[in-house]
Amino acid sequence: MTEHYVTLFDSGFLANGLALHQSIRRHAPESVLWVLCTDHAAKSVLDALALPGLRTVALDDVLTPALAEVREIRTRAEFSWTLAAFTPDVVFARDPSARWATYIDADMWLAASPAPIHDELRASGASVLITEHAYAPEFEQSLAYGIYCVQYMPFERDASAHIRSWWQDRVIEWCYARAEDGKFGDQKYLDDWPERFGDAVHVLANPQWTQAPWNATRFAAPDAITYHFHLLRTTGPDRARVGLYRLPRPTVDLMYRPYLADLRAAYTLLDGVGFVPIPQAPPPASVVQRAKDRLAFHVHNRRSPLTPYDLRF
Repeated sequence: MTEHYVTLFDSGFLANGLALHQSIRRHAPESVLWVLCTDHAAKSVLDALALPGLRTVALDDVLTPALAEVREIRTRAEFSWTLAAFTPDVVFARDPSARWATYIDADMWLAASPAPIHDELRASGASVLITEHAYAPEFEQSLAYGIYCVQYMPFERDASAHIRSWWQDRVIEWCYARAEDGKFGDQKYLDDWPERFGDAVHVLANPQWTQAPWNATRFAAPDAITYHFHLLRTTGPDRARVGLYRLPRPTVDLMYRPYLADLRAAYTLLDGVGFVPIPQAPPPASVVQRAKDRLAFHVHNRRSPLTPYDLRF
């Protein structure tokens, strides 16, 4: 069965999106990656590249009146978070054969075959899978920013329709980059899904499979199936700022260096179609502050220094 992945990004994240696509081709070659292009340049470049297993959708083709209205009052990041809840429907509306659609963040990357994740979900009988942040103790922020992370979320076409609809309604009502009344972005809405939706939602039982800088000190790097390159920003054709987290050396060697190699290959592809990326914008101030808070906690508790924050590729 063909796995359908769906993500969204603008032209500033083309290199990351291409690295994600490359990892899917490497570890799940029969899969399709759908990209909701949030600006015209992203779609133009991807269409020019015409890569196998990649399909593009223009933002204008999915905008509803409600989405168009909230776009005017939200930041680019907040509107992207709003859109995430609608991405599985982008796939289902365009491919009647797609039974499942997995939302995946554009700064995610497959380090191994994702088959064990999907096998666990289907064995559970649930129609949606969610993954915990699984914070390392020094970075614990579940209360403020959510138990679960909107990063890798498979949805079954029919049985999850009521869950997708509920989530879409919530993010139209409120989706902002601040903690307020038990909400944060699109993410805190997931906190009660196991209770709200019961057996329809499965929480991944192997959190070591979905690694990120906030849990890299908790899990062994070779156990990762996915890695979330949160806060990583390319600052030029051969350099990336990896964020404010301190990272174990095995994570740098097994995750960051291969990912940077895929970014280098992505820049070569972009150069081939005449696209010159500009340095990526820094993350929203609220996201940076969260990372600084975690780092301050880390330093205060005298955790050992691990890696530099900048890497060349």
